[in-house]
Amino acid sequence: MSVMRQVANCILGFIGAVIGGALGYYIFKWIVSQGFYGLMIPGALLGLGCSLLSQHRSHIRGIVCGLAGLVLGLYSEWRFWPMVDDGSFTYFVSHVADLKPITQGMIVLGAFFAYWLGRDAGFVWLPGAVRQGVPTEKQDPSAR
Repeated sequence: MSVMRQVANCILGFIGAVIGGALGYYIFKWIVSQGFYGLMIPGALLGLGCSLLSQHRSHIRGIVCGLAGLVLGLYSEWRFWPMVDDGSFTYFVSHVADLKPITQGMIVLGAFFAYWLGRDAGFVWLPGAVRQGVPTEKQDPSAR
């Protein structure tokens, strides 16, 4: 894969992650307004958006998406339920251990889904898409 193609693929993945993360955040906001709680949604959609626009598998991209999903999950929780003692984000992050276990678990699950989905390539039909274990016409012409 050429360097220009790799750069273009990274940019597409980044754009997909930003769109997916924003969509996930606003869906979470809507769910909260309905009285429900789905804190893993922002991270999961961040990874899904990245995956859908990426054309090859990348564990590094998955790790970056996982970290971004973790930050987005923390931000989403802080935005709606800041700490009473100090409303700053840095205080919130330094006191993550004080959150309820279900909240901590959902933040971690959102980051895990961001990693899991973000490391994969979403569309096999895109020109040049490479997924392990998925035969293409060039690999197996009899698979039609």
